[in-house]
Amino acid sequence: MDDADWQFVTLGDQQSFGIRTAGLDEKATACQMLVCYARELKEGFAEYTQEVVQIMVPLLKFYFHDEVRVAAAECLPFLIDCARIKGEQYLAEMWQYICPNLLKAVELEPEKDILAEMMHSLAKCIEKLGKGCLGDQYMSDLIKILDKLLNVHFDRQVQRQEQRKDEDYDDVVEESLLDEDDADVYVLSKVSDIIHALFGTHGDAFLPVYDQLLTHFVKLLGAERPWPDRQWALCIWDDLIEHTGPHSLKYQEYFMPMMVQSICDKQGEVRQASSYGFGIMAQYAGETYAHMFKDVVSLLIKAIEDPTSREVDNLSPTENAISAVTKICKHCSSSVDVNDILPKWLSWLPVWEDEEEAVHVYSYFCDLIEANHPLILGQNNSNLPRILSIMATAFQKEAVDTDSDVGKRMVNIIRQIQTTGDMFQACLSQLSAEEQQALNQALVTTVGS
Repeated sequence: MDDADWQFVTLGDQQSFGIRTAGLDEKATACQMLVCYARELKEGFAEYTQEVVQIMVPLLKFYFHDEVRVAAAECLPFLIDCARIKGEQYLAEMWQYICPNLLKAVELEPEKDILAEMMHSLAKCIEKLGKGCLGDQYMSDLIKILDKLLNVHFDRQVQRQEQRKDEDYDDVVEESLLDEDDADVYVLSKVSDIIHALFGTHGDAFLPVYDQLLTHFVKLLGAERPWPDRQWALCIWDDLIEHTGPHSLKYQEYFMPMMVQSICDKQGEVRQASSYGFGIMAQYAGETYAHMFKDVVSLLIKAIEDPTSREVDNLSPTENAISAVTKICKHCSSSVDVNDILPKWLSWLPVWEDEEEAVHVYSYFCDLIEANHPLILGQNNSNLPRILSIMATAFQKEAVDTDSDVGKRMVNIIRQIQTTGDMFQACLSQLSAEEQQALNQALVTTVGS
């Protein structure tokens, strides 16, 4: 018997069975084609949504082939997009069929990587359907599932630590344990995706439900936890701050000490999640946390000016810290000495690695230039070459799209400098050939816009 033609599946503690999988690849390919049609055709696929949903939803539990289940889960958010044109009633009835089956599939899925894909699908469905799509019963079911997954996450970490003490422990065992850990962290990231979707759609109305899982997210953030636990915990707390604003204050005892400590964490992903959190704190709840920002900015500056901060692996964490300082200066200027910060801030530019945060940085950059801020323009406009160099690099690295709002503002500033004639030419002469080409391309691209 050729094992390649068979797949063995274990369900629960007792049931184990094998199935001859030769020929099932075609089924998986067909399912992937349906995903492609739904994703690409959108409203043009609307007439087929009911039939395809009735095919795909039962396949969430098709344990004979992993790729079939993955395709079934992946398809569902796209089908929601396709069906929207059919009206709210049609969409609601379709979701009433999908939701309980998707929740049950998440609950029963035995493979970690496929479980993660199903959770991602659920998060996307929630984002697309919005507040109230789960109702009380399905929300309760989901919280029970997340509670179970988080308990399993902690239990498996303990088990792995015990295995490391075993007399048979060696490098081969360690490699296997690290693989298991990666799989568990991937599932944890999808827990974060679901919480993100729920906060994004429900705002502070989600807090009473969130409280049912609070102890898990406090535990994840503990100083003794592995860094991926702390990273994803911070991401979850970031979502709470962003989507509940001042309401987040009542939770600060749970997240604030570790969020402050994490600004200078040795792990970049943890620093990034922490820095991002303080940026959105300033953006969405600035007055609530104003008293903290002076000390926080000092720590952010320390992280930004670390000798290793511009190494490739550290670029995104560093740029998130720069963005956080930007948002504090912009939204909470009375809490810090902006004029003391700005010379340092200007020296940190340009940024380009994190496009989402770059928008905030360059928007504030434009604010300051348009206000003729002397610390940015310099004495007798001496900083104009530096300003053009920063903007050129932003366009050259595609950190800013010339068609975006901030991109158009930057181009308008360049055009204003261009009207100075000799001064503009003098500034250009100080730029590299690549920077000059990027500026010219930006100006040409936006002609007439």
